[in-house]
Amino acid sequence: MYLNPTFKKSQSKFLLFLALFCFSSLYGQEAGNFKAGFGRSNITPLTPQNLLGYAPRQSNGVRDSLYHKVVVLDDGKKQFYLVATDLGTIAPNTYDKAAARLKKMFNIDRADFWWTNTHTHSAPETGPPGVIPLFLGDRYEVKHNEAYAQYVEDQLVEAVRLARKNLSAARLGVGWGFSRANINRRARGVDNKTFLGENPDAPVDNRIGLLRIDHANGKPMAIVANYAIHGTVLASTDVRISGDVPGEVAQYVEEQAGAPLLFVNGALGNIAPRFSISVNNTGNKDGQLRQFRKLLGEPILEASRKITATTGQVRLNTTGINIETPRRADIKTWPDDLKAYARTSSTGQNLIRMPVQFLRINDDIMFWSAPCELFCEVSNEIRNNSPFAYTFYSGITNGTFGYLCTEDEIKLGGYEPMVSPFSPAAAVDLAEGVSRHLEEISRQKK
Repeated sequence: MYLNPTFKKSQSKFLLFLALFCFSSLYGQEAGNFKAGFGRSNITPLTPQNLLGYAPRQSNGVRDSLYHKVVVLDDGKKQFYLVATDLGTIAPNTYDKAAARLKKMFNIDRADFWWTNTHTHSAPETGPPGVIPLFLGDRYEVKHNEAYAQYVEDQLVEAVRLARKNLSAARLGVGWGFSRANINRRARGVDNKTFLGENPDAPVDNRIGLLRIDHANGKPMAIVANYAIHGTVLASTDVRISGDVPGEVAQYVEEQAGAPLLFVNGALGNIAPRFSISVNNTGNKDGQLRQFRKLLGEPILEASRKITATTGQVRLNTTGINIETPRRADIKTWPDDLKAYARTSSTGQNLIRMPVQFLRINDDIMFWSAPCELFCEVSNEIRNNSPFAYTFYSGITNGTFGYLCTEDEIKLGGYEPMVSPFSPAAAVDLAEGVSRHLEEISRQKK
């Protein structure tokens, strides 16, 4: 049968249209404006370092490596950089210094650079110790390692450079997961005194917030998991460098999913891992840590599998506020390295100026962050009242001022209130300030 050239041309156009339609149906929607990139750099120390937490101790050997992991999100008008690092803490002025360097090198605005850490206690702290020496001075008789802090900063720049280099068309999905890998650690005795332990009757946050970033062809590029848990499974007598729970879980998820995992810790102030290794344990040192592959790694993978709809149409917006709240009345001095985050009111009241940052993605996703170890009741309340369907809290981000406890828990004493610089008013001040800002943003989202 003879087909004229015009018909053949029309048929070819139809087949091309059909192929593009099937492709776009397979991956959710047509290609959009969204690009993303991932970069990683190894920051495992080559020499012994002072480790976070417990009594003063120095590392000896390496169980598993520490990393910077960077995701850059690009909507065509704005770029946002999320960095998750396997460290114990990051000092606020360490963040300040890195932010200034990234601005100079890559023109990245401070509001668009979030640096969170996994808070593993088997890794060093970087930068000055901040408020903790006010309460635990003996832990910091040895000055922080400036050479290692500089190495961490240099490797951060390298990871950011790689993420920028790897920018490509991408798609974004969001979802929730659930895991009972954590437990409230504010244990109570029969006298109602509070101590570090396990309290199954107290508040906890079992939810996993998840972002999955895919390549344009649907293959996962990176996963961002938001979950509250202290990195304290390994015994205090185990001085090997390790990512602890976040590192172990990330390694497992990456093996199974074929994509890197950024572990963004949540409101972990009063949240412990469900199991930890006894100081006196002389048997299998790693067994309980590997158990978190099942307890937390598998729920993260399940949550990722449930994300079936992704979009290439993404809008990013960042905002920030300073929440001023009184510091504890009995704290008469304030660290020099934190002077920029303090103010004395006209009435002579000493205030902590805490920067709180917000990242809105489209109309339904909201990340907010604060530089503290927040009690989970506060973030739970904010999330429950949020006008955004997906509200995630990025804890200990851009530095830390230590524990921020609720007034009720401060009355019960224990470790966290003892080493917190905040007054009993701080939790309400933070919750009201954040919730008010979320409402303001939501009215602008259309």
